[in-house]
Amino acid sequence: MTVSRKRKSSGEDAVRRLRAAGLRPTRQRGALVELLGSGHRHLSAESLHQEAQQAGIGVSLATIYNTLHQFTEAGLLREVVVGAGRSYFDTNTGDHQHFYCEDDGSLIDIEGEAIAVAGVPAPPKGMAVDRVDVVVRVKRA
Repeated sequence: MTVSRKRKSSGEDAVRRLRAAGLRPTRQRGALVELLGSGHRHLSAESLHQEAQQAGIGVSLATIYNTLHQFTEAGLLREVVVGAGRSYFDTNTGDHQHFYCEDDGSLIDIEGEAIAVAGVPAPPKGMAVDRVDVVVRVKRA
């Protein structure tokens, strides 16, 4: 398969993913979906912005933030908040939790069955629990 054929098929896949999520497939959204790839990744807005710059994709950091939040609302990503003003965006939207390595700021997936959360209080009237996120903070021994 030629390079242009690979680019075309990944571009078509990006358009399909965006449309399936109910998002209009703009050029910038398509390019960012392609950068996110198909594997499981944890990215900050800053790291995705750096990847975009290295790939020659002209997009501002503000647009990256807005797009990541749009992708999260559409179900393409999951936001993992590790501290005040510090979030990662996870391409794995399935049932799982995270280890957060405070030494280097990395996230490591914990399979969904590995953690049981007990004692979740009943939500206020008219509300339902959407999900419970657990971030286990670790340091290198």
